[in-house]
Amino acid sequence: MRQRSFSLAEVLRHPVRHRGEIAKLAAIGVVVLATGGAFAYVAGALTPQRLTSARVIDTFETNGGVHAGYRRNHAKGVCFAGYFEGNGNASRISRAHVFDRVRTPVTGRFAIPGTNPAAADASAPVRSMALQFRSANGEQWRTAMNNTPVFIVNNAKSFYEQLVASRPDPATGKPDPAKLAAFFAAHPETQPFRRWVAAHAPSTSFANAAYYGIDAFRAIDASGGTHDVRWSVVPESDYLPVEKQQTAQHDFLDDELKGRLQNGPLRWHLLVTVAQPGDVTNDATVAWPADRERIDAGTLVVERESAQSDGDCRDINFDPTVLPDGLKISDDPLLTARSSAYSVSFNRRTHEEAHAASRGNE
Repeated sequence: MRQRSFSLAEVLRHPVRHRGEIAKLAAIGVVVLATGGAFAYVAGALTPQRLTSARVIDTFETNGGVHAGYRRNHAKGVCFAGYFEGNGNASRISRAHVFDRVRTPVTGRFAIPGTNPAAADASAPVRSMALQFRSANGEQWRTAMNNTPVFIVNNAKSFYEQLVASRPDPATGKPDPAKLAAFFAAHPETQPFRRWVAAHAPSTSFANAAYYGIDAFRAIDASGGTHDVRWSVVPESDYLPVEKQQTAQHDFLDDELKGRLQNGPLRWHLLVTVAQPGDVTNDATVAWPADRERIDAGTLVVERESAQSDGDCRDINFDPTVLPDGLKISDDPLLTARSSAYSVSFNRRTHEEAHAASRGNE
């Protein structure tokens, strides 16, 4: 049975009546909590005395719990390996080697948001894909994407307010519906994200979801020309909305992925969307017009999956500012924010892993 959509206006008018719907939005909000705090620090909108990346990750841990050795967000996931088959189409806008007619090894990770690595797959409607491309010239390109084409907010103050609004109520262990509804009412920039979530049921699989880089980047061509771009990966597998009986299975996404891969590799097309003059590059809540040029740059092929406990993706920090020659960050402030937040998370979990290993050798 398809998941029921709901009116956001009705939710905001009657927050208590629609606790379930607001809880869905709270789960999606988990995706941006760590990023948000880091953005506030990097942008300087809040003084370091009041808020730093470490302070926000502390708050994130307080809100969602600490699971030593795991990522502070998207803690539950699975590694995968494959390759990207470039077709040369995007080489006219970027000199990055990965866009040539070459095959590039890829290590990646599918995940759901949240701090709990043992969470049920139905606990959040968001699916995520992270990729590390390793070119023959030694360069890397890392990207972390969600299945939502826009982000929820676009500035430091709003991020922090979302973190506060999403804090679990001690009495219920869940976000206060009234506080979350008030946050959304005070932030109209969240409307595109919320409209998309209301209209799109989660997919049945990691394999039949599209994933979006959300942030804008700058592609540099062979002559040094600059082109503002965003990218996404679109599956060859047909999208299907998740059904209730499927979500009753605790690990249905991982189980479904394993079953699919037994029948052969999975494929996505990497699409590079090229901006036109005037398109916003520093606001991830704003989608570019649908008529913008989209270049099919090649095919991402996923061949096998492995547990994250010992898989190749475990020790990768999917920092979206790690880019090859031919790609640069834009003026989108979320990029440096994400880099900062990911660094704090990476340092904490790897320190915890090292500490656990040293104790095991005692």
